[in-house]
Amino acid sequence: MVFIPYKNINEENRQLWLKKTLSAIPQGARILDAGAGELRNKPLCNHLVYVAQDFCQYDGGALNEGLQTGNWDTSRIDLVCDITAIPEPDASFDAILCSEVLEHVPEPARAIDEFARLLKLGGKLILTAPFASLVHFAPYYYCTGFSRYWYEYHLPQRGFLIGELTSNGDWFDYCHQELARLGSTARCYGHWSWPLAYMLGILGSLYLRVLRGRRADDLACFGWNCVAVKKRCIY
Repeated sequence: MVFIPYKNINEENRQLWLKKTLSAIPQGARILDAGAGELRNKPLCNHLVYVAQDFCQYDGGALNEGLQTGNWDTSRIDLVCDITAIPEPDASFDAILCSEVLEHVPEPARAIDEFARLLKLGGKLILTAPFASLVHFAPYYYCTGFSRYWYEYHLPQRGFLIGELTSNGDWFDYCHQELARLGSTARCYGHWSWPLAYMLGILGSLYLRVLRGRRADDLACFGWNCVAVKKRCIY
């Protein structure tokens, strides 16, 4: 199934955060975009020496399950390899970006091990991963639920000091986004009630507007935005 159109609050928030965070990296620094896909974040790295990595196996959705893109062009990737075995020397990057990729890695903590090897001391690791997400890019979708506690557990063990860990939205935002695509999802799956689903989506969105200002990121969110600095070597 191709992507269902809706207002993607999750993506809008995340791209704004990435723009701000990447612009703070000094000009000329060497950055690895791990799991870069179609290089969406390359324009945010024009002031950097940009290297893109991806395993280049996803084809846009031959398997008709979950949310698929329909097409996917990874022809501009520099390093075609597994994210846990990147053919670059130790301490060869000033920064590593890995955005919305870890859910597609069977053992995501092993990717963090590789990032720790590749980063210079004092280098920055910029991570985003979903806490709540729908199945997408199947069959390359292995996990979700990356809570703040996942970062707080795994990163210090690998020599990182977390400098920023902020939620992307909260439970109310997540509900708002899913209600916004309730009608289109029901219609896509051929359910007779799709006109009612559109109405419920509109009513739900209006109700959630009343709740603006409330925060429930301790309950759920789209995901967590993390910046960590490599403080020690463990390999």
